[in-house]
Amino acid sequence: MERIRIGVIGCGQWGPNQIRSFFFHPRTQVVRVCDKDASRLTAITGLYPGVAGTQDSAEVTRAADIDAVVITTPVSTHYALAKDALENGKDVLCEKPLTLRASEARQLAELARSKGRVLMVGHVFLFNPGILKLKELIDQRAAGQVYYLHAERTNLGPVRNDTNAVYDLASHDLSIFNYLLGGRPRVISAHGRCFLQKGIEDVAFVSLEYPGGVLAHIHVSWLDPKKIRQITVVGQDKMITWDDLSLTGPVEVYAKHVERYPNFRGFGEFYLSVKEGEVLIPHVKHVEPLRQQADHFVTCVQERKRPLADADSAAEIVETLEEIERILAGAR
Repeated sequence: MERIRIGVIGCGQWGPNQIRSFFFHPRTQVVRVCDKDASRLTAITGLYPGVAGTQDSAEVTRAADIDAVVITTPVSTHYALAKDALENGKDVLCEKPLTLRASEARQLAELARSKGRVLMVGHVFLFNPGILKLKELIDQRAAGQVYYLHAERTNLGPVRNDTNAVYDLASHDLSIFNYLLGGRPRVISAHGRCFLQKGIEDVAFVSLEYPGGVLAHIHVSWLDPKKIRQITVVGQDKMITWDDLSLTGPVEVYAKHVERYPNFRGFGEFYLSVKEGEVLIPHVKHVEPLRQQADHFVTCVQERKRPLADADSAAEIVETLEEIERILAGAR
């Protein structure tokens, strides 16, 4: 099978990672990279022999020698670049979130369908082995009925000026929660503050309710002393944690729960008993999520399959982000 010819637009913070991933992939060839900054292009083309550089995105989106386009630019540019690539017959992998507005995301989803193109969104944590294990455990009802989930994603920086911490960070956790629970939130509330830049929240607390009454909470911040990437799942029978930075293993299952016992001194009354148990650390094979994501994209392109992180599910995430933004803007 011939290798897929790749063009990458954006050589800033995340772009070099995508370039590396596809350059060394056995089924792809990085043909051309694009960035407005000439010094970045010089650095990339110096690292990767045979890769051409350009400052004109049309030399990627409209090039006859490119099959698929990878977009790693600021979110405000995603819609125009993805639209141009799809209209010119390219398959597209676009970084998250797909667009700033859900209407734009839905337009891209429909355009990809009409053109018969693959449009995948870089919700890379859906390819994280720890998250995949978490999904497996929830589907197996290892924790029993799920009561609530809590996600914390914080660090001191990097501070962005093109979007707020919700679009930047909470988009990860929304994609994870939707994936774990098999749906989208139906109730949304949020609080945030713009401490560093006017009109751009650098810290936010988002509360959600999913079908079945499952509660979820997300804390994101660019203004925190510690880098944290954690999720807690609390169920009726057990509790499960995911820590992407853990040295012992990303997933831990706690045999802890609260049981109700009849209180025979009063009709219909119960007393609650806390049950402690062992902590199980299941084996999770270490593989690079970005490589797994690249593999999935390549397979979808070659076999014309619908990707896991497709444009329709990405549009739902953008719709939630848009609602959170509306709530935050109203409180500024």
